[in-house]
Amino acid sequence: MSAAITGHCLCGAVTLSVEGAHDARLGACHCRLCQRWTGGLFLSFHAEDEAVQVTGPVVRHASTGFAERAFCGTCGAHLWMRDTDRAAPGYDLMPGLFDAAADWPLHSEIYTDRAMASVRLSGAHARATRAEWEAGNQHVEGDA
Repeated sequence: MSAAITGHCLCGAVTLSVEGAHDARLGACHCRLCQRWTGGLFLSFHAEDEAVQVTGPVVRHASTGFAERAFCGTCGAHLWMRDTDRAAPGYDLMPGLFDAAADWPLHSEIYTDRAMASVRLSGAHARATRAEWEAGNQHVEGDA
């Protein structure tokens, strides 16, 4: 998708705009790091680095040796997770920050075998268990 979209945190101190390449489909992650960060599951959509503009008091946290998670320094709203060791990592942005994302479909789900009973997802989308995901992607040993 290439239409510009804008979003903001709870208090409005951080604004995000995505102009250009982004995926108007959502991905879900049930790994333990994402469960601890969000309280249940992590939903996101991907946008390329050059498409994302951010203003405001962003705090970044190196959650692993290969990824960072960011939040608003004023209200604490979660903003993104991104791989930091790729040549062009892009952003996995929180869809709830963007009104435009309200109708986007769920495209994929990972760590399905780790899903909390209260947030198991139904529907026709790609799924991968912990073992399936970790066989071809960077991960934290032991799923922290």
